[in-house]
Amino acid sequence: MKDFTKGSEAKQIFQFALPMLIGNVFMQLYQFADTVIVGRFLGKEALAAVGASTPVVFLTIALVIGIGIGSSIVISQYFGAKRYTRVTATCDTLFIFLFVAAIVITVVGIAFSESILRLMALPEEIVPMAKTYLQIYFSGSILLSGYNAVAAILRGVGDSKTPLYFLIVSSILNIVLDLLFIAVFGLGVAGAAWATVISQGVAFLLAVWYINRRNQVIRINLFRPKFDGEIFKQCIRMGLPAGFQQTFLAVGMLALMGIVNGFGTDVIAAYSAVNRIDTFAALPVMNFSAALTTFVGQNVGAGKFRRIGRGLRATLLMSLGTCLAINTALILGANPLINVFTTDPAVIAIGHKYLLILNAFYLIFAVMITINGLLRGAGAAVFPMIVTLLSLWLVRVPAAAWLSGKMGCEGIWWAMPFGWTVGMVAVLTYYFSGKWKRKAVVRGREWRAMAEG
Repeated sequence: MKDFTKGSEAKQIFQFALPMLIGNVFMQLYQFADTVIVGRFLGKEALAAVGASTPVVFLTIALVIGIGIGSSIVISQYFGAKRYTRVTATCDTLFIFLFVAAIVITVVGIAFSESILRLMALPEEIVPMAKTYLQIYFSGSILLSGYNAVAAILRGVGDSKTPLYFLIVSSILNIVLDLLFIAVFGLGVAGAAWATVISQGVAFLLAVWYINRRNQVIRINLFRPKFDGEIFKQCIRMGLPAGFQQTFLAVGMLALMGIVNGFGTDVIAAYSAVNRIDTFAALPVMNFSAALTTFVGQNVGAGKFRRIGRGLRATLLMSLGTCLAINTALILGANPLINVFTTDPAVIAIGHKYLLILNAFYLIFAVMITINGLLRGAGAAVFPMIVTLLSLWLVRVPAAAWLSGKMGCEGIWWAMPFGWTVGMVAVLTYYFSGKWKRKAVVRGREWRAMAEG
C-alpha cells in the first residue's frame, strides 16, 4: 500500500506506474504470444480470426471494466481519507457485482458470438475459428473478471507490485500452454483461448490467496462477501461513465472492424498484428495515466490540489519522453515487428503503413490519455466518456468510412489520429476550466477550502 498524499510526486507516480507497466507488459505478452503463435503455426486466416475476436470480447466486458475503474477510484479516495472499513466494504461489493456480471457475460457471449461475427461481415472462412475462440474465452469470464477485480482493488490502495508477480507467472504459463496446445496437441485457435483462460484463472486464485495471508487492510472473502448498496451507488457513479465509455469504444471498434473486414483477410491480418504492436506502444502512457488516477484520487480525498497539478506535470513529462523513444523504435523497426506475426509480404506491407501513421501521432494520444487519468481520479468521469463518444462516433468512424472509400484501407488508418486530436483539445479545455475539482466523493473542510482556492 502507498500513501500518495506526501512526498515527491514524480517519484511516487513513476514508482507506482513501473510495476503496473511491467505487469501489463506481461499481460499483453501472452496476448501477443497468442497472436504470434497462431499466425506462425496456423496461418494468416487464424491470425485474422483471433484479431477479429478482440473487439467482440472488449464489447462484452466493457461495462464491467468501467465499474472496476469506478471501484478503484472509490477505494483510493477512502484510503486517502483513512477510512479503512469503507475500503473493505468496497472490495466486497465489487466482487459481488463482478461475479453476477461474469455469469451474464458467459451466457450472452456463448449464445451470440456467431451472430455478432456475422453482423461484422467477417469473411466466411474465418467465422468458425473466431466463434470457437470466443466461446472458450467467454467460458472463463468469472476467472478473468476475478483477476481484474483484484488488480483494481490493489491499485486503489497504492499497491501495484503484488499483481505483477502473479502476472509474470500467468504470462509464462500462457506462453507454455500456447505452444503445448497449438504446436504439440494441434488444438488450433481453441488452444490459444484455453491457454488464456487457464493462465488468468491461476493468476486470480494466487492473488486472492496471497492477499488474504499478507495484506493487513484488505480481506477478500469469495464465499461470504457483504454487499453495501451505498458504496455500490458510488462505484456506479464513478464507474458507469467509464463503463459507458468503454462500451461505446467497443461498439466503435466493432464498427471499424466491420469496415476493415470489407477489405479481406490480408487487411484483417495486418490490422490484427499492428493492433498488438500498438497496444504495447501505448502501455507506458496508459500506465502513467492509471498511476496518476490513483495519485489524484488520494490527493482529492485529502484535499491536496496543489500536489495534483505537480503530479500532472510530472506525468506528462514522463509520458511524452517515453513516446519520443517509442517513435524512434517504431520508425526503425516497423517491418521486423510485423514480420514476427507473419511472413506474408502483402500483410507486412499493409501493416507497415498503418503502424507508421499511428506512430506519428502518439504524442497527441499521450496528452489526451494523461488528462483523462487526472479527470477520472478526481471523480469527473462523465466528461472523458463524452469526449470518447464524440471523437469516436463523430470523427473516427465516419472518417474511416468516408476515407476508406477514397483511399482504400489506408483511410481507416488516418481516421484514428483525427479522433485523438479532437479528444485532446476537448479534455484540455475542460481541465483548464477547473470544473473537475468539484466532483469528489470525499469532501471534508480541507477539501472545500482547497477546491475553492
